[in-house]
Amino acid sequence: MAFTQGPIPLRIKLIQGVGAMAFGVKDSGFSFFLLIFYNQVLGMDAGLVGLALALALLVDAVADPFIGYFSDRTYSKWGRRLPWLYLAPWPLALMWIVLWSPPGGEAPSFLGLLGIAVGVRLLLSACEVPQVSLVPEITTDYDERTTLFRYRYLMGWSGGIVMMILAYTVFMRGPDGILEADGYVGFGIAGGLLMVLSVIGSAIGLHTLVAHPPPDRPPPFRWLDAFAEIKQAFSEKAFLIFAAGAMAAYISQGTTFSISQYVNAFVWQFDERAFQAYPVVLFFSALLMFVVVSPLHRRLGKPHTAAYGALAAFGFAFTPYALFLASAWPEAGTLPSTALFYCFLFLGNTSGIVSMISATSMVAEIIEVYEERTGDRAEGKFYAGNWLIQKCATGAGIFISGQIIALAQLPTDARPGTVSMDVLTPMILLYGLVSLVLAATAAFWLARFPITRESHEARLALLDDAARTDPTGEALRP
Repeated sequence: MAFTQGPIPLRIKLIQGVGAMAFGVKDSGFSFFLLIFYNQVLGMDAGLVGLALALALLVDAVADPFIGYFSDRTYSKWGRRLPWLYLAPWPLALMWIVLWSPPGGEAPSFLGLLGIAVGVRLLLSACEVPQVSLVPEITTDYDERTTLFRYRYLMGWSGGIVMMILAYTVFMRGPDGILEADGYVGFGIAGGLLMVLSVIGSAIGLHTLVAHPPPDRPPPFRWLDAFAEIKQAFSEKAFLIFAAGAMAAYISQGTTFSISQYVNAFVWQFDERAFQAYPVVLFFSALLMFVVVSPLHRRLGKPHTAAYGALAAFGFAFTPYALFLASAWPEAGTLPSTALFYCFLFLGNTSGIVSMISATSMVAEIIEVYEERTGDRAEGKFYAGNWLIQKCATGAGIFISGQIIALAQLPTDARPGTVSMDVLTPMILLYGLVSLVLAATAAFWLARFPITRESHEARLALLDDAARTDPTGEALRP
């Protein structure tokens, strides 16, 4: 039984969404600043930075499903999720600060960066997986779930954009601000504080609604049972189709974000005002998403909205680069160039977020498919899988961007306006080729997601009938 029936109060939507600000802080940091900080500021090789972050994902590949598994099996008077949300943000904030203030103020060793990255990723999973697992527990309604994710994405983007605004106006001012080490210290501290406040604040706001002991006490833990249950959940056909499409879409977005600081500085030659306007454009694109995504879901359904959004995001995002290489673009660094680029960025980022939110909302419907087949609910395991995909994609995007930068042979001491076309052209072409392949792959698989609104509502009716017939739930078990 869901925690709410019918329309969800606005207060709950806002409070549940606020928790996603921690993810937004992490996403903007990892996607926009981390590679250029360790490469251009601290002097680490871009390829090694990308490799360290990719290797950190191997630990995630093992740990994330278990975080979801343990979240599903947590039994307390406050329910399954709240204990995680009250405990995990504190060490997460400390690790986040260390990430941007390495001991001694110098680049850590390869293994040092790997250890910090692993700590941040695991602790962020311990916050995000329980939070997002609450969505299908709060409501079973097809559209209300989308609404909750709309608020989560809006708040998540707001958290990331707040950090970007602080970066460009307070911590890293000026065209060379992102290339100076001192600003990243305050950036890390501010991000850590926002992470704690958002997760703890959301947990407190939801406490009365969700702080109830689970209906059934889980059986004693056994490692073999854990592996078997995780394997069973991740073998669900609908989840595998989702994972194939979402992985490509998330990697594409991760590549675009992580390379953006390089192209903004060296291709488009942003000045201080242009950098400060960047997060504003992103914020308004998130607002447009908030308006259009629900009507698109009603008209096209979640799968096709996700697929078309992925293709549109690539089309809008790469058009400026194609025109630039064809010498059909205003001179880089001028107001016409920046303004025109921001028009394409606004439309491309809106399309990308629409695709992401549609894909994420699709996971909620897999919960009932799994429940119908096994008699068990597994919100934590499935959203751990979704979270793992997102983090793998972010890491893969940074890794790909690092390899693109390395292959293009961008100097570690590069300055805007001094990089030749012999470096910029291969950088742009490699980025475009990778983005095209990923967008096409994402659209192919997301459009084939098998759960529609009609099948979801029919399944809810069957589960409701079974629950009324056998309140213990034994009738659902194979």
